[in-house]
Amino acid sequence: MAHLGSRRGRVLALPVGLALTASLGFLPSGAASAAEASGAPKAAAVTEGPQLSYVVNIAGGDRTARSVKKAIAAAGGEVLVSYDRIGVIVVHSKNPDFAPVIRKARGVVSAGATRTAPLSAQSAFADDSVGGAAQALTPAEVKAAAAAASDDQDPLEPLQWDLPAIKADKAHQKTLGSKRVTVGIIDTGVDDTHPDLAPNFNAAASANCVSGKADTTPGSWRPKPGESDHGTHVAGTIGAAKNGVGVTGVAPGVKLAGIKVSTPDGFFYTEAVVCGFMWAAEHGVDVTNNSYYTDPWMFACKDDADQKALIEAVTRATRYAERKGTVNVAAAGNSAFDLAADSIVDDSSPNDTTPGHRVIDPKKCLDYPAMLPGVVTVSATGAKDLKASYSNYGLGVIDVAAPGGDRTAYQPPQAPATNGLILSTTVNGGYNYKAGTSMASPHVAGVLALLKSTHPKASPAALKAMLYAQADDRACTNPYDIDGNGTVDAVCEGGKHKNGFYGAGIVDALDAVRR
Repeated sequence: MAHLGSRRGRVLALPVGLALTASLGFLPSGAASAAEASGAPKAAAVTEGPQLSYVVNIAGGDRTARSVKKAIAAAGGEVLVSYDRIGVIVVHSKNPDFAPVIRKARGVVSAGATRTAPLSAQSAFADDSVGGAAQALTPAEVKAAAAAASDDQDPLEPLQWDLPAIKADKAHQKTLGSKRVTVGIIDTGVDDTHPDLAPNFNAAASANCVSGKADTTPGSWRPKPGESDHGTHVAGTIGAAKNGVGVTGVAPGVKLAGIKVSTPDGFFYTEAVVCGFMWAAEHGVDVTNNSYYTDPWMFACKDDADQKALIEAVTRATRYAERKGTVNVAAAGNSAFDLAADSIVDDSSPNDTTPGHRVIDPKKCLDYPAMLPGVVTVSATGAKDLKASYSNYGLGVIDVAAPGGDRTAYQPPQAPATNGLILSTTVNGGYNYKAGTSMASPHVAGVLALLKSTHPKASPAALKAMLYAQADDRACTNPYDIDGNGTVDAVCEGGKHKNGFYGAGIVDALDAVRR
């Protein structure tokens, strides 16, 4: 099979033709012995190079934090923000030796550069797609959908084959979800002025985290002109209002928060991702959706001092969010990788400078946040309920599956839907089609929002347990020859109740609203 999307982009969506648009430490509960000021490395002559961003992960209490901050200054670093509750400090420095120097400071567990390109390096947003922009909704489709829509459907809902695929249409007959539940879209930003999103938008829970420090300026969470509509599309899938306009979300009665973490040129760096999870944790967000991998490493390796620190920082943030009541959902990725394999070839990292060729062990090198403990990892299916051609998979890695769309030629939907991709909201009040595990993950986030609406006192662990138990079993679909050319494209391992393609199964929105 000639596999499209062999290059994996920063956000995990595949627009028209399935082009691609597109980890472990834990802060100890007890404080380590407090470091004295003498724990700081001796001041040395600090050389200057390009300014980079770093995360410094510490163990201990306030005295340790104060000591480490002195060490940071002595090593030529400037603290941008300190997330004291998880022991993660975001630092900027022009000292090329900052990381190895600060690692020697007492109380520092790990430290690493979050990028390989200087902070000042930016360009126009880079859509890493092969084949152009997302597929437009045509006037003919709009007309046909309006003619087919029933009285209880929004005008474009007949084109949303993905809703009945998870029984969301039947769930809506019972409930649309609770306005007391908020889903945070950690992404490229959300255009909350869209008429299908504005009724459900929660500005108080929204922020811009791109720098690593939350900016709450009104509208800062929106994508700017020329930036990606990815987060806006994801938001619509989760919670577009059922209001007689456009499309309907999986949970159209819940609230949506935009947490922007993508730079103007489309990079999702560790400091921004940490900020996103921390913001969600502290602002009552019940579910987060994460349809991206954290740049610049497609897989960050625990045997690399820099990359280990990045994994640890985000792990601390996701675990903190879960302890505060947030369920975190993430897209598995669009490279058709077996994430349970012994090895994977990664020739796209680092993606912010010059990528190199490396063979990684996915047990030691993680796609994060998707492969972090406690995060719900989602694979994508098409309109025939088969694993999407591009979707990553892996026994013991994939938790559940949900519609992400696929080539219409591979998995055509039933009429009146005509397109095998996922229809949702875009910027400037519009609608378009995209596909990817980016589109699958928000379906799961929406089902979790319905679960939280039905069981408002349920913990994240309980919500995840219900999600998995209620998922519709989907046995392995072997032999898997998605393009019908006679060649097996992937091998599914496992049984009916748990396997590498579909995890515990395809999520079920109707079961989620049954008490």
